[in-house]
Amino acid sequence: MASRLGVGFIGSGFMTRFHIRSWEAVRDADVRGIWSPNRAHAEDAAALARSLRVGDARAFDSIEAMVADESIDGIWICGPNYARVENMERIVAALAKGAKLRAIACEKPLGRNAAEANRMVELVEQSGVLHGYLENQLFQPSLERGKHIVWTRGAAAAGRPYLARAAEEHGGPHMPWFWQGDLQGGGVLNDMMCHSLEVGRYLLTAPGAPRSSIRPVKVSAQIASLKWSRPEYVKLLRGTMTDKVDYAKQPAEDFARASVTYVDDAGTPLIVEATTSWSYVGAGLKLSMELLGPEYSMSVNTLDGGTKVFFSRRLQEQQAGEDLIEKQNAEQGLMPIVGNEAAEYGYENENRAFTRWFLDGAQPELNFHAGRDVTELLMACYMSAEQERVIEWKPDNLLAYVPPPARR
Repeated sequence: MASRLGVGFIGSGFMTRFHIRSWEAVRDADVRGIWSPNRAHAEDAAALARSLRVGDARAFDSIEAMVADESIDGIWICGPNYARVENMERIVAALAKGAKLRAIACEKPLGRNAAEANRMVELVEQSGVLHGYLENQLFQPSLERGKHIVWTRGAAAAGRPYLARAAEEHGGPHMPWFWQGDLQGGGVLNDMMCHSLEVGRYLLTAPGAPRSSIRPVKVSAQIASLKWSRPEYVKLLRGTMTDKVDYAKQPAEDFARASVTYVDDAGTPLIVEATTSWSYVGAGLKLSMELLGPEYSMSVNTLDGGTKVFFSRRLQEQQAGEDLIEKQNAEQGLMPIVGNEAAEYGYENENRAFTRWFLDGAQPELNFHAGRDVTELLMACYMSAEQERVIEWKPDNLLAYVPPPARR
């Protein structure tokens, strides 16, 4: 059995760089390869990995060459949503020609819709390798610790929790394709509610119990374009992104909320409430979670860290950046600092966990099947919002459904 895992990344952008920075806390794996359709970007990401001493990474000319390289044991798929299936097909084709891998892990979402997510499952099963769905927020240290204490103390004495709330909010994505419904798969609901719904399910699932121990029975959701379809912000998007991002003609939602009702094995009703927004105005990325039970509760807010800075209005020429917090919105006033975002948001724990599972030959429960489950819930949320009604789980036409913002 191999003692270390050599990892290659598909994609060289924001998400891959978050993973690379988290690798400083991963002891059993090395970043050895990067592939991107933009060679210069791949070289930059590989140089970042080498500078952090997390692996002797190099840029590859193709996905096929990276998969076939003997130093690469696992592939982390972190490219754009619209390339998910194509990238997976290229991996599986390389394996069919004799290349060998131990595992494939895929960032959220598994697909832009249920059909694509289902195709990803078919492909990974065809490959015969271990697989994982990279959902970093389940690995946040504060969330993991809070869940453990609530279930060990509160639930053990007063009964299981019944309500979970989760929200992810910021001012909007970095790259133009995120804003384009057909390329991304939708708007903020598809982009971020995958996190919030999965966090809620995780909090309501007893420690050690399988995912199937609670099951959805109905879904209700609303979506809206509240900020970015206003004329002044339509113009701003065109200027900062691309002319193809035209929210006057083809807006995607910048706000979404959903309620999913579950039941456990005893038929006990449980509810997950999720809210996501690209129209949030605040310090930057805000992640908040709550879990409530009969005589207890817990809460997490990533903006409630221990460090804050203040810059007065006399410091008028502060350079814009994201050195305080992801999606930073200001450089003046009282602002929080997230000391180690890769740790706080769960990337360090996530990559340690998947590395160990793959090295041990263990199939994680958080796998492509779980990713497909999440995508199907997201599609049911879009269906509920479009039809303005509660959707009983599981709707028959889910595989054929495409959200309104993704239709062209």
